[in-house]
Amino acid sequence: EPSRRVLLLGEGNCSFAASLCRARGTRVVATCYESQEEVAGLLRAAENIGRLKEAGAEVLFSVDCTKLEDYFSPEERKFDCIYFNFPHCGRKAGVVKNRALLARFFRSSAEVLTEDGEVHVALCKGQGGTPADQPRREWHNSWQIVAVAAGAGFILSNVHPFKAETIQGYNCTGYRSQDKSFCVEGALNHIFTRSTPLSYFKPTSCEVELESRKVSFQVPQVLVDKINRGFLELNSNHPVQTIKEKLTEELSQAFALQNTDCCLPLLRQGHLSAACHSNIFWIVPNPEETPSTEEMSNGLANAALFSHVDFCEDKDKSGWANVQEGCDISKWFYLRPSLLPYAQEIIERGTFLPGMLHVLSGPVFRKCLIAPYSLPVFHEVVFVCAVNRGTENSCIQVLANNIKTSIHSLHQAVSSFKLSISLQEATSFESTELNDFAAFEYQLNKIQYLICVETGPASSCEKRFCVGVVRTARYELGSSDLGFVFVSLNLDLLAMLICGISDWRMLWTPDTRFLRQFPRGELKLFKSFSLYPPSYVHDVSFWVPDGEQLDEVAFHTIARQVSGETVVSIQLVDSYQQPETGRRSLCYRLTFQSCDKALSSRGVAEMQLLFREEIKHRLRLTLR
Repeated sequence: EPSRRVLLLGEGNCSFAASLCRARGTRVVATCYESQEEVAGLLRAAENIGRLKEAGAEVLFSVDCTKLEDYFSPEERKFDCIYFNFPHCGRKAGVVKNRALLARFFRSSAEVLTEDGEVHVALCKGQGGTPADQPRREWHNSWQIVAVAAGAGFILSNVHPFKAETIQGYNCTGYRSQDKSFCVEGALNHIFTRSTPLSYFKPTSCEVELESRKVSFQVPQVLVDKINRGFLELNSNHPVQTIKEKLTEELSQAFALQNTDCCLPLLRQGHLSAACHSNIFWIVPNPEETPSTEEMSNGLANAALFSHVDFCEDKDKSGWANVQEGCDISKWFYLRPSLLPYAQEIIERGTFLPGMLHVLSGPVFRKCLIAPYSLPVFHEVVFVCAVNRGTENSCIQVLANNIKTSIHSLHQAVSSFKLSISLQEATSFESTELNDFAAFEYQLNKIQYLICVETGPASSCEKRFCVGVVRTARYELGSSDLGFVFVSLNLDLLAMLICGISDWRMLWTPDTRFLRQFPRGELKLFKSFSLYPPSYVHDVSFWVPDGEQLDEVAFHTIARQVSGETVVSIQLVDSYQQPETGRRSLCYRLTFQSCDKALSSRGVAEMQLLFREEIKHRLRLTLR
């Protein structure tokens, strides 16, 4: 195998480096902060350095770990791994100084590490400040290593005990800058890798064809990285595609299947239930825009141009009832929130035969409040079956049983955790019990049944999720009088529950380490490559305009947009009404955390400032 270049920092007596140089395929560059004369005076240092040189390793002295690029030419700055065992500023330096040391070290390491390289940092028990430390120190009294590393673009990808007794000849030294050993019992080795950069996307346009008419529209900023990802393409190894394939394979044993995925446009126009309006990504005519010369040369001169809006811009109106008075929304397009209308259109074309199961799938888009299992975009699959009138219930049972069998089979191959699936009448649920997926489906059209999944440790079922809904309808098509059964499933929620993915955002990560865990056609229990990501809390207070209610969906959507989906929680913490004027003030607490990228305190502070400006201008709030 190609040899790995390994850089060791702060080696002291070089005993760790002498042990590592024995590893096959490893080229060691060992460095010491002290001068060669100072190191020569350390116990067994000369012996270890001699062993290193015999093995062909390089040994450097007086190397500052915060200025690594100064010691290596550009062609030498390609280390596959950097080790820094038990860093310390020396003497009785406190946690603040040692955090600053680590921050400068990580920034310097980024300059000499290969793209796929690792940075190993060993710390004494409790210093790191992560849940892996037992006992765990209070955050303010720790070195906060994950947050510090995030400032240089690194994420913690693994952590394990530092077992000094297994390292042949290793002898730790340097206690309070002296040639004395220190306790390494309970020490941990933290392994960091580079993060993909935070996403700051430029405005993006997309073009679709509707009824032989080309429509070019501006993609909502919060969805720029989620349009046309191709997760449901035939050669995709994404979990949502694997689950869809397994479901359809199971159902093909009982039904003749017809796939109709290829001609479903992202945009729709026309009637939509008024209850859904605030959850829709609206695309409205933009008369100020005209096709560019390039677009005209590409044959787009007749394309209609549209842009995304969050709410009606008429400042004298608020709420969707007034939007309908002030704006003609019948001319507006919207990103499809469901595939159900496409299924209904196929039925009306009269192409259904009894017993034929039509399969529609694709991403759908819904504005929603920020919550762990609230997905603004997800992959939906809709199964539609035509049956002779009066036999709908038996069809529902056959569909439900096949779906349950398929999900059970997928889950058992992945995890030993208990998972139970049930078909429950929608009337048995209170509206407050429905998750965002089911609540929106209920507004969209009447539901007869919910497909629920309960999951948790083998000892008990802890959580219940609605992952699908069942509807029935009757249509008179010529001489036929058929009943239809519609089953809608949220493939993203199923992928999360089956593969143990705790954060929906991970399904959309650009980091290739996610999809590498899922070979084509296989599902596995997901192992996170970003452990214990730091979280940051910021509050925002404002006065609400007189006589208006805060549009919480728009408030949350703005937070999603400005933070690049790094806001994981928004909680109302205080409400105050001024007695003299009746003005109302609200205070919300925002928690920022990324599941796959390095998120620094400075970056979050900038996001918070931008969020304040955006809600001030777009929601007309008066900041406090």
